[in-house]
Amino acid sequence: MSTTRTVPRGETTRVAAAAPEAAPQHLTRRLKVVLAVLLVAQFMLAVDFSILNVALPAIGDGLGFSLSNLQWIATAFALSAAGFTLFFGRIGDLIGRKRVFLGGLAVLGLSSLIGGLATTPEALIAARIAQGLATAAVTPAGLSLLTTAFPEGQLRQKALGLNGALMSAGFTAGAILGGILTDLLSWRWAFFINVPVAVAVLLIAPAVIKDSRPERRPKMDLPGALSVTLGLLGIVYGLTQAGKHGFAHPAALSGLLAGAALLVVFWFVERRVEEPLVPLRILKRPSVTWGNILGLLAFVTETSLVYLLTLYMQKTLGFSALAAGVSFGVLGLGTVVGGMLAPRVIAKYSTLTALVAGGLIQTAFTTILLLLGPESASMWLLLPATFFGGIGNMLVIVGFMVTATSGLPDSEQGLATGLATMSQQIGITMGTPVMSAVVTAATAGAVTAGAILHGVTVAIAVNAALVLLGVLIAAVFLRNGKQPAHS
Repeated sequence: MSTTRTVPRGETTRVAAAAPEAAPQHLTRRLKVVLAVLLVAQFMLAVDFSILNVALPAIGDGLGFSLSNLQWIATAFALSAAGFTLFFGRIGDLIGRKRVFLGGLAVLGLSSLIGGLATTPEALIAARIAQGLATAAVTPAGLSLLTTAFPEGQLRQKALGLNGALMSAGFTAGAILGGILTDLLSWRWAFFINVPVAVAVLLIAPAVIKDSRPERRPKMDLPGALSVTLGLLGIVYGLTQAGKHGFAHPAALSGLLAGAALLVVFWFVERRVEEPLVPLRILKRPSVTWGNILGLLAFVTETSLVYLLTLYMQKTLGFSALAAGVSFGVLGLGTVVGGMLAPRVIAKYSTLTALVAGGLIQTAFTTILLLLGPESASMWLLLPATFFGGIGNMLVIVGFMVTATSGLPDSEQGLATGLATMSQQIGITMGTPVMSAVVTAATAGAVTAGAILHGVTVAIAVNAALVLLGVLIAAVFLRNGKQPAHS
């Protein structure tokens, strides 16, 4: 049985309607396997964002990176992961999300193996670029496969809650795992660990995951794809340079200005092209626009808080990198609790409740961190604050994912999840450079424990203000789109 849906320009697309009518009300055995496969892949990708942070000095010593070039290990990954996400999200809509998902995983496994075997800086950077491109392909494809496998409502919200929890936990686990592997084995195992996971997913996924794509393949918007990809690359490059040199540095300014100009070009291209990469009618939906802004703020604030607290624990309290990383296990536990709690909050109340309540909880417990002092006794304040702050942050992240992907047909889920993933990855990339620039400005170049504590405190205040801004955005612009889960 099928229904007919009219799309712009009088075009008619036939969309299967059997799924909504016979939508499962609980997780079947097959859906559980699908969910497990997709969550394992997303967790692995999240781990990759942070697993090398602790290992950078060891990599530099092992391969002969200069101190100034060491940051390119992280920057090369961030540039390709954030810059190409929207492009690959749309490619998944065109040729099939399953194909992009599996192809990206194969590239990720191979590039991880090459990175672990690298003997020169050039080989390692090439592997990191390939890992970033694979992440840009797999993340939106996996998320769109998840949203199309689970019908809109409580099942999808539960799946997105688990996905958000494991992604955030993966980012935290990466910092811990990177320290353990580097100390006990070698930094190379931070790459090798991806290989068996990728192989396992590639063996299981083809048999259990069903593909989804529009019946008619639209034309590729090449001008739009080029302008948005280069624009995002410019923005991400400018932000990474700002974190290193400050926003007034020529490299930061040129990257940010060039990126902004190209995004303006992208906007005009999308207004004129016959089949745009990002139809502007989608961006005019408050749930898509404001939902993605909230997601951006959620990832900017929590991931940059990890950086700030790492700086505090190592430079003010004198913790080792491994001890600081292990301390974030409490934050990871909070995000898992928040991910399990979020679907229940949305089901009983609304996505707006999750967004506002989560933001207020995160604001409150981030503000408490302003009381951190120079003594190790402050850890009794830091640990519970990060736990409850993690719960609040995950309520916001799941609320953002539900808001930004709801109300759109399956044929546009790749685009919707591509936008959501782009917001996530730019937020992760943006947070640390922005907060690093705040710390640098507040310390005026001083590197004493007291100066760093002052700089971290100022940046935490900025962090809390950004979370509160997200609460206000949700309350003002999404109050008419509450989206109860049972609707």
